[in-house]
Amino acid sequence: MSRKLLVLCMAALMAMAALVAGCGGEQKAAESEKVLKVGVNADFAPFEFQDENGKEYQGFDMDLIRAVGEEMGYKVEINNLNFDGLIPALEAGNIDVCISGMTINEERKQKVNFSDPYYKSGLSIIVAKDNDSIKKFEDLKGKKVAVQIGTTSAAEVKKIEGVEVKEFNSSADTFMELRAKGVDAVVNDRPVNDYYIMKSGETNVKALPDLLTSEDYGIAVSKKNEELLNKVNDALRKLHENGKYEPGKRPSKTTLKIKKELKQTIDCFFTGNGSAPTHEYTGKEVETWQYWENMRTGEKMEGEYYKD
Repeated sequence: MSRKLLVLCMAALMAMAALVAGCGGEQKAAESEKVLKVGVNADFAPFEFQDENGKEYQGFDMDLIRAVGEEMGYKVEINNLNFDGLIPALEAGNIDVCISGMTINEERKQKVNFSDPYYKSGLSIIVAKDNDSIKKFEDLKGKKVAVQIGTTSAAEVKKIEGVEVKEFNSSADTFMELRAKGVDAVVNDRPVNDYYIMKSGETNVKALPDLLTSEDYGIAVSKKNEELLNKVNDALRKLHENGKYEPGKRPSKTTLKIKKELKQTIDCFFTGNGSAPTHEYTGKEVETWQYWENMRTGEKMEGEYYKD
């Protein structure tokens, strides 16, 4: 073999070795990256929804789970599913957790484990503005009521005698049915109903003050993964303690003037004690804390939007 040919062969072997080493390094890096597969039903504003372009998932739950993932050292992957398909997907191992304004109740606890509660809610009614026959849940007897399939709204309304329940795949569909006069009322989680009225600018409907239940939202985890449940709960506690997370906007874009105020906000939200301060936020369109506080207490909403 000539010297020239020998040199060429050695160069080729070195190039191949470098390529294999590079691929191995990339594969190792890919394997080391931890991904948290999150199931949501992105039609539950203000907790989870897609932006106007349908590209980015936004809302309170989305901000919270991204903050939890960051605290855990995981990359968060959002999977948009029908609400009634979330728990089956979790049981099948297609997702790791689900967060979608999911109420912690005994029926669901038979199938999945829940994190510590992160939000307290309740069910409320929306009716046409000129409807004076419905003022409380007992008045739904003999009426047509729209609910989202698989939700506690559906389960609770079905307990009321004489109600004709119409189930839909999304909360948006329930509101459309009310506007079309196909039902007499809509029952949903109060924040969802309040947010719909505020965002849509709808003037021909009204939300009633009567609440049917007091509910806690939790992050659902497979019963087979106790270790992950503990990590999620640890992350929630750390976010509460260190004040890193500001509900209502992305942690990476948070601009704070006084950290003490943020701690006050976090304490108020997680414990229900005290009053949250109002900040002016940057970002495309996020709620002020006054809005969230009013929703939590049931007082008249006075929150407004701040835009860049």
